Amino acid sequence: MDDVICETMYRRVLQQYSESHKFWKTQPVGHFKDIQDTSLPEGPIESANLVSEVKQEPYNLLTQFEWTILDMNSDEMCSEVYNFLKQNYPDDSLPFKANYSREFLRWSLCSPGYYQSWHIGVRVKTSKKLVAFIGGVPVKLRVRDEVVKMAKISFLCVHKKLRSKELAPVMIKEVTRRVHLQNIWQAAYASCHILSRPVATCRYWGRILNLKKLIDVGITELSCRMTMSMTLKFYKLPDAPITPGFREMERRDVPAVTELLRNYLCQFRVAADFDENDVKHWLLPRENVVYSYLVVSPETHNVTDFCSFYSVPATITGNQKYTTMECAYSYYNVATVTSFPQLMKDVLIVSKQKGFDVLYASDCMHNESFFKELRFKPGSEQFHYYLYNYRLRSAMKPSELGLVL
Repeated sequence: MDDVICETMYRRVLQQYSESHKFWKTQPVGHFKDIQDTSLPEGPIESANLVSEVKQEPYNLLTQFEWTILDMNSDEMCSEVYNFLKQNYPDDSLPFKANYSREFLRWSLCSPGYYQSWHIGVRVKTSKKLVAFIGGVPVKLRVRDEVVKMAKISFLCVHKKLRSKELAPVMIKEVTRRVHLQNIWQAAYASCHILSRPVATCRYWGRILNLKKLIDVGITELSCRMTMSMTLKFYKLPDAPITPGFREMERRDVPAVTELLRNYLCQFRVAADFDENDVKHWLLPRENVVYSYLVVSPETHNVTDFCSFYSVPATITGNQKYTTMECAYSYYNVATVTSFPQLMKDVLIVSKQKGFDVLYASDCMHNESFFKELRFKPGSEQFHYYLYNYRLRSAMKPSELGLVL
């Protein structure tokens, strides 16, 4: 019955899918027309080629543009990407714009084994101005019982004045070409837009941490039956974490966290496949980027539980009092001894201590189990996950997805 519900949902989503996405109809991705075709095999849609057969030269751009590679370890180039994304990504029509810090961009784009050639920009030949960007890093995903090396693609952005030039499809083809040159034939990416048939669709839920500020900026409002003092009491949190043995993750914890995370993620249909190098990079705390905590048993001294979140501030437009909203996003969490709601309550407590105004959590994995008890509210926007050149026979429920992109 759940599969029927999922497929019905995707039929409704299909109504949003228009001829404007004709590019994706030519790509090896899931298509809506295949929903009822049970004869299609699960796995790669197109077979891998020989690397020697991959196109060796970059795709052609319009004559006024040229390709460039962005070195994210260069302060100058990292700042160039930061400023470009800040001005052009995401859409200007939104009252709150994600403001990915320079440190966040380096964390996202310089993971273990990354290829600098996958950090692709487009410049105007005459002025050398950056007018488009797309980034990718290699990742390992486990799809059912198979571990597949893929590219994780993100930050696709074209200057807002050039979006009629059809740069985005060329950039996708170019990053695909460069991925293929490394003998990698699949990719994972996510978008709030319907591009093709998603493998999963998630929704972010938000938990208020700074009520007065969120009312001032228009994120929430008082219920007609609640006063400010009643609402503040409703969202009040303890001053300190409540779980014995709760502390910040340290480098010495990497092996234990890796084992805990791998054991947890193996139950999902599609999930990240982390090794110790991945855990060091993605989960060791970095100020203003990623925050990780764990629970150590007072009796056995073993790591029993783990939680993490990352920071993406939002720039606020049109508000005289505030220019920035501090947003935390739940990342990977594992509860084995501590109850999940209690563990995530500690996440709320420490994120509030760190000065965050709101904590968001996707309904992937087991996150939905703590939403009601911890007073999360559903957001209006959906987030779609896609696999390139890899077919799943049926769409996943969010609770079957063990991946945060």
